[in-house]
Amino acid sequence: MKIERTKNAGRNIIFGGILKIYQIFIPFLMRTAMIYFMGVQYLGLSSLFTSILQVLNLAELGVGGAMVYAMYKPITEDDTKTICALMKLYRTYYRCIGGVIAVIGLCLTPVIPKLIKSDLPMGLNVYALYLLNLFATVLSYWLFAYKNSIFQAYQRVDIISKVSLITNTLQYILQLIIIVFVKNYYIYVIVALATQALNNIITALIATKKYPDYKPVGKLDKKLVKEINSRIRDLFTSKLGMVIVNSADTVVISAFLGLTVLAIYQNYYFILTAIIGLVDVIFQACTAGIGNSVIVETKKKNFDDLKKFTLMIVWIAGFCTCCFLNLYQPFMEIWVGKDLMLNFGCVVCLCIYYFIYEINKLLNTYKDASGIWHEDRFRPLITALTNLALNILTVNFWGIYGVLLSTVVSTLVIGMPWLLHNLFTVLFDKEQLREYLIKLSKYFFVVCISCVITLFICNIFTFSKWITLIIRGMICCVVPNIIYWVSFKNIPEFEQCTKLLKTLVGSKIKYSNK
Repeated sequence: MKIERTKNAGRNIIFGGILKIYQIFIPFLMRTAMIYFMGVQYLGLSSLFTSILQVLNLAELGVGGAMVYAMYKPITEDDTKTICALMKLYRTYYRCIGGVIAVIGLCLTPVIPKLIKSDLPMGLNVYALYLLNLFATVLSYWLFAYKNSIFQAYQRVDIISKVSLITNTLQYILQLIIIVFVKNYYIYVIVALATQALNNIITALIATKKYPDYKPVGKLDKKLVKEINSRIRDLFTSKLGMVIVNSADTVVISAFLGLTVLAIYQNYYFILTAIIGLVDVIFQACTAGIGNSVIVETKKKNFDDLKKFTLMIVWIAGFCTCCFLNLYQPFMEIWVGKDLMLNFGCVVCLCIYYFIYEINKLLNTYKDASGIWHEDRFRPLITALTNLALNILTVNFWGIYGVLLSTVVSTLVIGMPWLLHNLFTVLFDKEQLREYLIKLSKYFFVVCISCVITLFICNIFTFSKWITLIIRGMICCVVPNIIYWVSFKNIPEFEQCTKLLKTLVGSKIKYSNK
């Protein structure tokens, strides 16, 4: 079956974007309600549990990514038998994974209180809350999680987005009522558990109705199973590295600095990850299309696409970086007040981290879409362990600065150079690496200039809180984009990006009129 890459990417970006905007605004409202009605420490506790469960999700071993990748070829060839057998294998793996997470999670229960230095809300049973969160994680694997793979492989993530929109609405309404009127954190967690189960069930029912021929039956060739297991082993270190990076900061801050500092940091990080989530919609929408392109297109075409996507991400990430640099502090002062704010130096560190993250994410998207997991198997783990070691070494001397800078240094010094080497050894030609690095360097210089100029202009305008925020927002919308347009308008990638955007918009209009 021919996958319409541009049409599906456009559709996924639209519906994924709607969901992400929704998932930014409503959780923001929830965090605000929890700060003012229950206390900032509850936010820190929620973040800690999330990070611990991310570590437990290591049991997933990258099964999802390996299985979706294995489906690209049989979908292209309309090989229903192989797809059904893959779904059966996927279901078996996920049932085992849920069991492993349950056992390991129960074994870790006695350690949980030791990860909280201070500020635990009175009257809470940490063990009970942890077990509720653990059960929610286990349930997410046992309840038809394998059926998501069909939507991902067919590049129909928009369907998953629509289901999540419905179940999230129900969850947030119930949880807001609990925060404001009931003020019971146990019921708050139980609601999240129940709506997660509902989400899995609805998604599975839609998958069964839309793709009735795909059922978890049949047996795969031993050679294919061996290849899949090999990919899973290779993905494990990548998964481990990602989890350490995402969880280490939270756990280290909680253990060394306390829940209140963690909650303050997480307020900033929430805004950062909200924007990351919006940009991730583009990556998620294009991953399957990139995987298909890697199979059917030439190296030159794929390298041209990489340069095109790099310019797009640099423009988007550069614009967002300018906004973070100039809007973070006035916004946080309005939202939580000066007592719950980090200093401007931390904001600069977060901006650097964000820009590097987005570029690294693009490179990782190409790695995942092309299945370069074996060659890349040690890089994420070494990068993450370096980050963790630097966290522990620097947090006692520099506090939150040490935690933030550790991630930046480990990514810049180890992660990105290694990943670029792997990509330009396996997927692209080595000779193309120099050209790509020169482009990246020029882009980075332009973004730095745009940030400095925008910051200088914004600092001229200081009025009341809301007026300052609005004026600075207008400046951030205009100044960096003018700089990027002047700097990039004459390069070939700019014209290619323009054509792609026109195609995506045209595809969306045709789809909407059907």
